[in-house]
Amino acid sequence: MSTSWAITEDVDRWVVILTACLFTGAIALLVYELWTHRQRSWTIFLSGVLAAAGVSLAVLRPVQVESQASLVGPRVVVLVDQARRMRLPADEGRRFERAARAVEQIVEHFQSARLEVLGFSEGPLEPIPLAKRPIEIPTRGARSDLAQALRELSSAPGERPRAVIVVGDGRMARPVEDLDDARLREAVAGLGVPVHTVAVIKEAPADASIRAVRAAGVAVAHQPLAVTVEVGCDGDVQCGRIPVHVRELRDGVEAAELATGVAEIRDGMGTVELEITLDRAGGRVIEVSIEAPSGDIIPENDTRYLTFVVARDRIRLLHLAGRPTYDVRALRRWLKSDESVDVVAFFILRDSEGDDPGAASYELALIHFPVDELFTEHLRSFDAIILQDIDARRYRLDKYLQRLAAYVELGGGLIMVGGPSSFAGGSYAGTPLDSILPVEQPRRDKASDSKAFVPRYTQAGLAAAVTRPIRDLLGLSLPPMEGTNYLGQARPGAIVLWEHPEISLATGQSMPVLALGEAGDGRTIALSVDSTHRLAFGPMAARVAGRSYGALWDGLLGWLMRDPRYEAARVEVVGECLEDEPDALLRVTRLPGMTGQVNLTLTPLSPETKQPIVRVLPGDAAEPAELRISGLQAGGYTARVRIGEAPPSRHDFACERGGVAFADSRPDRARLDAIARVTSGTAVDMAGISTLPLPEATRVAAQRQVAPILPPWVWTLASAVLLGVHWITRRNSGLP
Repeated sequence: MSTSWAITEDVDRWVVILTACLFTGAIALLVYELWTHRQRSWTIFLSGVLAAAGVSLAVLRPVQVESQASLVGPRVVVLVDQARRMRLPADEGRRFERAARAVEQIVEHFQSARLEVLGFSEGPLEPIPLAKRPIEIPTRGARSDLAQALRELSSAPGERPRAVIVVGDGRMARPVEDLDDARLREAVAGLGVPVHTVAVIKEAPADASIRAVRAAGVAVAHQPLAVTVEVGCDGDVQCGRIPVHVRELRDGVEAAELATGVAEIRDGMGTVELEITLDRAGGRVIEVSIEAPSGDIIPENDTRYLTFVVARDRIRLLHLAGRPTYDVRALRRWLKSDESVDVVAFFILRDSEGDDPGAASYELALIHFPVDELFTEHLRSFDAIILQDIDARRYRLDKYLQRLAAYVELGGGLIMVGGPSSFAGGSYAGTPLDSILPVEQPRRDKASDSKAFVPRYTQAGLAAAVTRPIRDLLGLSLPPMEGTNYLGQARPGAIVLWEHPEISLATGQSMPVLALGEAGDGRTIALSVDSTHRLAFGPMAARVAGRSYGALWDGLLGWLMRDPRYEAARVEVVGECLEDEPDALLRVTRLPGMTGQVNLTLTPLSPETKQPIVRVLPGDAAEPAELRISGLQAGGYTARVRIGEAPPSRHDFACERGGVAFADSRPDRARLDAIARVTSGTAVDMAGISTLPLPEATRVAAQRQVAPILPPWVWTLASAVLLGVHWITRRNSGLP
């Protein structure tokens, strides 16, 4: 039982402060008054002090508190680093395993304390149960944020801990390295209690790793990009010159070597700056790897897979046409009018036999057609190629069709436009280029039909964002087209947007007129007519000022270049994609107007043929739709999403082994020591856990009784009497 004194509970804190101020002011005023009247009467001073004290006590009314308290163990919080970096090797086993053993030792050493174990990484603190033995420390997150964990702990309601113990390797995102004591204290000393630290690893493992990959500026197609690779080397590994490779992963083919270099290692660190050029826009998966020296025990951080989002400054097109028709001129004029397009065009070409004196004048060109240079030296510099009514054999394209098909499979775009010398009429049937077009090319005596017709939209054409601009202008109406090439059925995965209203295939389906398809990393378009200029000239075009021609080709070229405006959906990876993690989360957002079932097909970016992962969501699925994919290995992946009948959208992304968490395997014992020093804590390794100090016990009140010292009327009467005595004393001394 203990007895103490307090102020009555019905008096607010501000009243106490005001009373203290008035008491002090009254005494000061009395002293000033005595000094100015040259009075040195101790009787007046003492009576004044007693009178002021009596009034103050009458306001505050002190009470006597009798309490019976008991002692309980102090509250101690253990913060365990849960970042995925804790999966790296330690002196014995892995770091999270040593952290679990350290927690068990702390539990044994602090038996008399009220212990709470929490895990920290990114996001909120996570309780770690102690009932199960051995204790398990799950890992999560790429970085460790101790500063945020301590702030969360300090803002939590309830009793504050008397001490905090941090268990980890010290390699944390915050507090950052090399802080002075004042700034470090500001970051970690908010609780006002000692922060003890326990290091689970002493020495750096034998490891050569890619510490960081940085790009200077934004990746733009066809423009060089400077990439800096930072390589670290620690432990017993002998590092001098470490080769570095940068490759681009592509769909269905071997990775393309973009750059190689050598990192010179000095004092455990080296950097190399490489210049790479990415030819295709959109998401591109880049592999950065090092040739690690012998003795490296952590191969997971020797390779990084990164997703580069490549922008496009301008679209570079190659337009090849066999004769200057109205359709050729209309398309070339429209391409030239678009400032975002650089077009290289060739038509009125020389005959393959050279200058024949007997040839008509329109068969000759003003300049030589550089077919060899275009398809050997400059092919990769173009974003897309348009072949319009040009004969492959006559103009010596046939020997480059294999190269052209490979160009498309590596990410290029191809549009084949109809005409007498297009498709089978241009000797393309059965060639390597035939296999990448979205439609088959039947071999028949007659390659085209001259009868005029009006193309008809398919269900996919009505759903596709590609045709939305022209449908907004003309509705479902289209002008008559002057004939068509004969095409076969659509290949698997291709999308037919327009079909012929009268000509049918052997299968009974209507013949495709406009079809879209994908081949490897690239896209292709087949358009069997050479009369789209009717969308710019004629009665129907006049109603919309000829804008329907640009609307059609805007959509086709935009889809070919993967413009997000013409995709059916947007696909993104939520968070990181990591090998051995439970799930990768893909979010699919439909573009406005897109309805129907969601079909997602996920395939690895590798030359080996692997079984794709397929997920299907119903048409009424929540927006945006989220799909969880498990079991992904490190590397690049292509996610193709198809909404209903619309053409598929594509998103390439990288999946890493360890990612940022594994990049730097070094422990940071110095940071743990500094944190303990600025908070008056103790820094130890696992062998020194038994030396950590135990905080004092916490006193808990079990019973509390409050009784007034005197009744309120007694305090009031006493203050009045003391005021009267002081007044009489002043009058007798001649003071007013």
